[in-house]
Amino acid sequence: MQARGTVPGLDPDAAWMDLPIAMLDTETTGRDPERDRIVEIGIVVGRAGQVIRRENWLVNPGIPIPAEASEVHGIRDEDVKDQKTFAEIAFEVAKALEGTVPAAYNASFDRAFVVSEIARSGLVVEALPSCLRPGIDWIDPLVWAREVQKYEKGKKLGEVAARLGVALENAHRASDDAEAALRVLYAFAEDTRLPRIYGAFVQEQRRLARTQEDDFRVWRSKLPVPGKA
Repeated sequence: MQARGTVPGLDPDAAWMDLPIAMLDTETTGRDPERDRIVEIGIVVGRAGQVIRRENWLVNPGIPIPAEASEVHGIRDEDVKDQKTFAEIAFEVAKALEGTVPAAYNASFDRAFVVSEIARSGLVVEALPSCLRPGIDWIDPLVWAREVQKYEKGKKLGEVAARLGVALENAHRASDDAEAALRVLYAFAEDTRLPRIYGAFVQEQRRLARTQEDDFRVWRSKLPVPGKA
């Protein structure tokens, strides 16, 4: 029986460390997946604690890259003007994720962009790997960082990686961020708070994410309202 949120075809009773995990990272023109576009996407696949494959694409977004976005990732219009659009690489990206457990640091951001870009590309559902279909949970090292390093200040990827001794030399470039996030995840695997079994891991991540969201809402509710004494 397939456990809720796990990728069909992958054994939910297997140790997640033994499964192929595809850590994905995107660099974009902004933060709105409906309006903004991907300018770089990187996928780093790991298994049993080792990196086994790296892939990276610069992408022509079809719109100008704002200066404030370029200041973050260093990618400018001239860098992507001769690159393929996402629609032209959508099938390659989908194939790179086939048979893997999807993952990303702050997964909701990258997932939203990938889903929006694939929808715009016209790629048919039948061509999508099962890990990109609705109802599949992405592994998110940020959720675990908020638990394992809850008393440490700063949960950005670079901050978490530094505390674990994970190198991140080219921050905000897709495959570099993806590899660092994968190595962070593998470093967390030594902590007993992370279930070893894939299905149990997904359920515990869901529980933690809900708790963290609830805590954030409570924190927000206690902030002073602007204009009120």
